[in-house]
Amino acid sequence: MKILHTSDWHVGKVLKGQSRIGEHRDALAQLVEVAQAESPDLVIVAGDLYDTAAPTPEATRLVTRALSALRRTGAQVVAIGGNHDNGPALDALRPWAEAAGVALRGSVRDNPAEHVIDGTTAGGEAWRLVALPFLSQRYAVRAVEMYELTAAEAVQTYADHVGRVLGRLTESFDEPDRVHLVTGHLTVVGARTGGGEREAHTVLNYAVPASVFPGGAHYVALGHLHRAQQVLGPCHIRYSGSPLPIDFGEEENRPSVSIVEVSTRTAARVREVPITAAAPLRTVRGTLAELAKVDDRTAWLRVYVREAPRAGLREEVQELLPRALEVRIDPEMLPTSSATRAAQRAGRSPRELFGDYLTSRGQADDGVRELFDELYEEATK
Repeated sequence: MKILHTSDWHVGKVLKGQSRIGEHRDALAQLVEVAQAESPDLVIVAGDLYDTAAPTPEATRLVTRALSALRRTGAQVVAIGGNHDNGPALDALRPWAEAAGVALRGSVRDNPAEHVIDGTTAGGEAWRLVALPFLSQRYAVRAVEMYELTAAEAVQTYADHVGRVLGRLTESFDEPDRVHLVTGHLTVVGARTGGGEREAHTVLNYAVPASVFPGGAHYVALGHLHRAQQVLGPCHIRYSGSPLPIDFGEEENRPSVSIVEVSTRTAARVREVPITAAAPLRTVRGTLAELAKVDDRTAWLRVYVREAPRAGLREEVQELLPRALEVRIDPEMLPTSSATRAAQRAGRSPRELFGDYLTSRGQADDGVRELFDELYEEATK
């Protein structure tokens, strides 16, 4: 069977005040084109469909239309909730999803059978997919309790709970006549983060070892880390990565989707198909003269200016580079001297102290000093 594995769409993402809804629309349209060209039997969307738990109507329309378009390619479609998604809100969309032929699992349900999805390809290959949405610490304990695996003890770790839940859901993976699949939204120990993951959910307490996945799984389709990569483990474990760079920490990532071919008799073979529709993210450094030579009208830019700080510098940079979303002074241009000490401040006027501060920051703009004088005089009348 052939699988298209994608994740971490983050529809609704705003980058430094810049809406990226148009880029998301283009990236998801390209993803649908890949599905049309590849004709997969199954599409897996491994969480973080949205960037926020309260998506806008526009973001909701984009996601539901993309899922519907993927289903219209003839593929079965399964999507799960991630840590950025509102799991119960996704579950509320299940009547629509079922009518559209999409299996949507937003949060862990009381009945474990709801997370085991069976299907058969047009060629007659039977498959079984365990679909596990993102589990927070609290809900990992609750899931263990309601599946009656064991009494949840306070000393147990998050990884213990996730492992027990997956063990319960994959009990049937010893059957020889099916392709056994898992999808989840979590961090696996040893995987490389990609810059855009929410740090609170990628620290050690939220990471699980690859051993939580059964050796009988033919392919594990993960979301949460935005860098496409395979993870060493007892089976084929892979992150598809995000189809567009989410923030400037991901400018070196190569957005793509994963095309997987696997059967009960052959190991998973994976190809990355690039998704190029969204604007790249790029960091540039230089003086104003050097920045004036930057010729990039497609990327969103983060700019480190190698000039002494002064009023109006940001505006000058943005006039040169209209696609600069973030403008900072290069840290190398900031003085590191500790000349201004508390002992030196004694007996000095507010104007003198402010002048010392400007000097310590490499700021020599008389206009700023004059503005301070005006504001100080008004505040002390």
